[in-house]
Amino acid sequence: MKRFVRKVEVIPSPNIWYHADAYELENHAQDVDGEIWRALAEAVSWQGRSVLDIGCGDGFHLARFAETAASVVGVEPHPPLVRRAERRVAGRDNVVVRRGTAQRMPLRDASVDVVHARTAYFFGPGCEPGLSEADRVLKPGGTLVIVDLDARHSPYGDWMLADLPHYDPDKVDEYFAAAGFSCRRVETRWRFPDRAAMEAVLRIEFSPRVAERAVEETARRNTGVVGPLELPVGYRLLVRGKPTGLVHASSAGISPRMP
Repeated sequence: MKRFVRKVEVIPSPNIWYHADAYELENHAQDVDGEIWRALAEAVSWQGRSVLDIGCGDGFHLARFAETAASVVGVEPHPPLVRRAERRVAGRDNVVVRRGTAQRMPLRDASVDVVHARTAYFFGPGCEPGLSEADRVLKPGGTLVIVDLDARHSPYGDWMLADLPHYDPDKVDEYFAAAGFSCRRVETRWRFPDRAAMEAVLRIEFSPRVAERAVEETARRNTGVVGPLELPVGYRLLVRGKPTGLVHASSAGISPRMP
């Protein structure tokens, strides 16, 4: 019998897909005080539990979860990043990396306790297929946590809005609230070892015109600073629990697969 599987659209990430080394600098620069990790730990425990990281990129966050989680699965659609992630977690028996998308994940129904997505896919209206898929793979009582940049927080949010004039923070907040998410705003510091690292990161995050503005304003903010350069950046932590006893059927035409 011929099986028909729906085609899943994958939108390339403009930064890490094409500038993985610069994105590595960004990962090390972000949240130097660990504020996001503290907020995550207050929202949900992954100790001794199973974790899925959607859009895991090159696996930067997988090892942190694996320190206390029973098992961790990283799902990433871009093959070169899948390979980088596999190399990063090589030797960790409780971590696997699989190729997949937010709309179609290679996991069974009700198979994980925590689904985590950081600045990946879940940006507001249009992410309904991913939300449904996250509910499918979550166990009853499990938790979906989404970490995204806060467009209301200056100066980074101002640069975001300059590049995304149609992005409406109010509508995005309303969308997630209507979908049952709580929202916590988290203030962080990014710290760059030098100006070259700062420029490399900001130039992969914004259009050339906005990147020039971001570089100039960040340099001005750090006028007279000797050593690392810093930038305040805000995030939104969105959290939604899956009610106990609620099991979502698999999407039509897709047979879930265990990694």
